[in-house]
Amino acid sequence: MLFSSIEFIYLFLPTVLILNYGVFRKSRFLKNVTLLAASLFFYAWGEPKCVLLMIGSIIVNWFIGIGVGRFRDDKRKSRMLVALDILINLAVLFVFKYLVFSVGVINDIFGTGLPVPNIALPIGISFFTFQAISYVIDIYREKGEVQKNILNVGLYISFFPQLIAGPIIRYNTVAEEIRSRNETPDDLFDGLARFIVGLSKKVLLANSFALIADSAFDAVKNGEGISAMFGWLGAVSYTFQIFFDFSGYSDMAIGLGRMFGFHFSENFNYPYISASVTEFWRRWHISLGQWFRDYVYIPLGGSRCGKARTVLNLFAVWLLTGIWHGANYTFIVWGLMYFVLLTIEKLTGINKKGGRVFKVLGWIYTFFFVVIGWVIFRAESLGDAFRYIQSLFGAGGSFSDDSFIGWFQQNAILLSAGAVLSTPVFKALSEKTKKSNVVAAIKAVVLFCLFVLSIASLVSSTHNPFIYFNF
Repeated sequence: MLFSSIEFIYLFLPTVLILNYGVFRKSRFLKNVTLLAASLFFYAWGEPKCVLLMIGSIIVNWFIGIGVGRFRDDKRKSRMLVALDILINLAVLFVFKYLVFSVGVINDIFGTGLPVPNIALPIGISFFTFQAISYVIDIYREKGEVQKNILNVGLYISFFPQLIAGPIIRYNTVAEEIRSRNETPDDLFDGLARFIVGLSKKVLLANSFALIADSAFDAVKNGEGISAMFGWLGAVSYTFQIFFDFSGYSDMAIGLGRMFGFHFSENFNYPYISASVTEFWRRWHISLGQWFRDYVYIPLGGSRCGKARTVLNLFAVWLLTGIWHGANYTFIVWGLMYFVLLTIEKLTGINKKGGRVFKVLGWIYTFFFVVIGWVIFRAESLGDAFRYIQSLFGAGGSFSDDSFIGWFQQNAILLSAGAVLSTPVFKALSEKTKKSNVVAAIKAVVLFCLFVLSIASLVSSTHNPFIYFNF
């Protein structure tokens, strides 16, 4: 079930809100039971069998977490249990997400004829698997509390707002709210406003940019030559699409959590204004970057063990980051591209240069490589990615063509809006005028209009993809 679907907006969400604020408003236990049941129903909507995997994950991680807590004083036993938990979670992730790809690679390299299994990818498996692992590791590190109540662990792992696309949250950040949160009218209305902002980003912006991007990338996939200008238009459109798609979904998740009294951390902070690749990854998918930092990079030694070890640790993190995003060579190359760029910045310190000129040049270089990276990320094969990148530099045979002119003329306003809304201009204006009653009234009208336009778009269009459902 998509957040940006009529079923969710008009049936699922109102029902859960009524139960939470009405029928069970006096019982925290019944509220949590309701949210857990609703979350499992939400996950089962698309493929009922997958909810068994979710329930299994809850049981296994709850049980191992209790064991780790029990043997905290016995480091050998607790380490073995943590290793077992990681092994089980990663094995499940490998089977469902990487087994098909791995069999194909083996057949290609060794010329074998191993049968390729047909395994459906459970939605959001990468996200809830990482949350489950962090829960057990934090117990071992004594940064999180053991939960003997499986209901609490179940709600943490399966909570529908952040279940299928993050943000990746830590148990200790929501433990108190699971036990004794106090939903307020401010939470409800602020959460609703945030949800509408995210919905409009997804439906009005991301879905519109997808049409341009799909046209360019599909042309290359089908062997058609495209002009350099149309190639850049498609690449920039995808750059905006993935930002508004994923940040919009994060906004909806944060807003939904807020409606039910949960306060999730921000997952995006205007990444396209970054003046270095290092800064970009501090602003993009913040929860994923923090997860790899805390559970991979720092345990490997971080940057504390000399330059050679630092480079090796960065390599491991970015190889795994690429693999995490999908079972395709394109994701591996995409991750390793960022490894190279981040290593250069870390070893040279060029990203720390001050001054306006360096900031402008840094932004140009960063945005250029981010766009190139998204081309690799979006392409269905390395061959398609290589051909697309060639077209950006004129290999398609022409500088401009009718496709570029047509798409650009139709979407000039959309592209301008995407560029402006990728910056904190409106956020700064909002902060300066937040005490004005007139501005508050205008904001309410704007939100209502955005909601109406989003619903109208959902009703009239069948094009409603969501990029991060693949991960």
